[in-house]
Amino acid sequence: MDPVLIGEAESLTTAAFSPFFHSFLASSSASPKMENRMTQYKNKGKDGKASRVEELVSIRKDKRDEALTKRRNMIAEKEDLAALAEIVEITGGEDNAYNTLIQLVQHAQAPDVKTRLQAVQHARRLLSSDRNPPIDDLLRSGILPILVSCLASPDADLQFEAAWALTNIASGTNEQTAAVVNAGAVPLFLQLLTSGNLNVCEQAVWALGNIIGDGPHFRNYCLGLGVLAPLLNFVNPEIPLSFLRNVTWVLVNLCRAKEPPLHREAVLVILPALALLIAHQDTSILVDTIWAVSYLTDSGNEQIQLVLEAGLLPILIPMLGHEDVKVQTAALRAVGNIVTGTDEQTQAVLNCHALNYMPKLLTHQKEKINKEAVWFLSNITAGNTHQVQQVIDHGLIPLIVDRLSNGDYNTQKEAAWAVSNVTISEQKEVQILQVVLDGINNILKFAGPNLERVTTQIEECGGLDDIEKLQNHANEEIYKLAYEIIDNYFSEDEDKTEPETQQPQPDEKWAF
Repeated sequence: MDPVLIGEAESLTTAAFSPFFHSFLASSSASPKMENRMTQYKNKGKDGKASRVEELVSIRKDKRDEALTKRRNMIAEKEDLAALAEIVEITGGEDNAYNTLIQLVQHAQAPDVKTRLQAVQHARRLLSSDRNPPIDDLLRSGILPILVSCLASPDADLQFEAAWALTNIASGTNEQTAAVVNAGAVPLFLQLLTSGNLNVCEQAVWALGNIIGDGPHFRNYCLGLGVLAPLLNFVNPEIPLSFLRNVTWVLVNLCRAKEPPLHREAVLVILPALALLIAHQDTSILVDTIWAVSYLTDSGNEQIQLVLEAGLLPILIPMLGHEDVKVQTAALRAVGNIVTGTDEQTQAVLNCHALNYMPKLLTHQKEKINKEAVWFLSNITAGNTHQVQQVIDHGLIPLIVDRLSNGDYNTQKEAAWAVSNVTISEQKEVQILQVVLDGINNILKFAGPNLERVTTQIEECGGLDDIEKLQNHANEEIYKLAYEIIDNYFSEDEDKTEPETQQPQPDEKWAF
């Protein structure tokens, strides 16, 4: 066990945050800055619960629904052009770009602080431009160790400019981020987190966020050096809004990677901060906080349990009805991850009345919301009899069937799973089976040119097997409906005959 993490877990508890709670919420708004379905079942060996697999190499650019792992600190286009002109001036107007950078490096090593600051500032402006920043060219010029050494300067302006430049280098490729780490920047960034200059502190937070966002290796490296304690000190009502947004984004990056997941001790330290931030009035902070929770709940039942024990669920569930679609999307993913867990964890979500929000989510104008809502319900219908009954009692089956008929391909696929899970559950409600089979029959009847695609979807989710089993159902209407679907849409036999009434044998077990 990492001794640094143990120490932070002991010193940073929920109680440490409680003095800030009421003033934090009162002042926050006034402060100034997949997919694939995997066969990983978690319910005592029962098939049906599926967790979402995310590509670890993705930078997550899905319309800002998930926070970017790395961010560059940009300057305006006019500043960009001015920076280029000033660089030409300071280096004597050399035409050769590489020689210009070499001269810039020489000026950055000048004994005069003013000259060094001017050169580092010009390097930072180059790296902050919106037009293909020359990160590799600057790395080849040899300026990186100079920028790192500037972090230890007693001059706050020089620290700030160097930290900004290094932030933007670390926002690049894995190799470029590794170059910053290998140059020894991380310990110096950690020292800057206790600087008396708030701008320097914020820039150090931003740089560390880019490094942590590169993956679990650098995340664990930063945790081992003790990043959590000084970082979480900034979760307080005195911090400017823009700064707090950056802190929240870094917490997202800490929670993101799940191969391997975040250490239990680090999760215990972070959760009290998330419990504060999830009640924040700023939408950007709220969205990022909920994504952090969603990443934690996507890392297995143990972390799901930690989130539940932290008391986040009663605050999280109402976010399903939030007016901002970004908040809804993040909340739906988070609670969707929770119901991939045990029956007890799933029931905790249901006890907070999550199903009350489903009708609006299933009929939301955003198709992505529809898909996530049906995925959520597919994991409920994979639960125990009581949980399936709750879905039925809330009148959600017809809405799921409607999504199976009218949703896009991915939504239909999730709806097919939800319907399939109902048919194989222990429910003995003949009425619900009839609604499902009628729905499937109508979808196939009106599929037209899409018939083959629909039948393929039903087969892929195991629906065909379930419908075939229902041909042996004790209820005459059910087995006739199942027979009709198989006979009309899945049978290659041209000789179609009506089924004879079937009677169960004494030793035969019926499948519902």
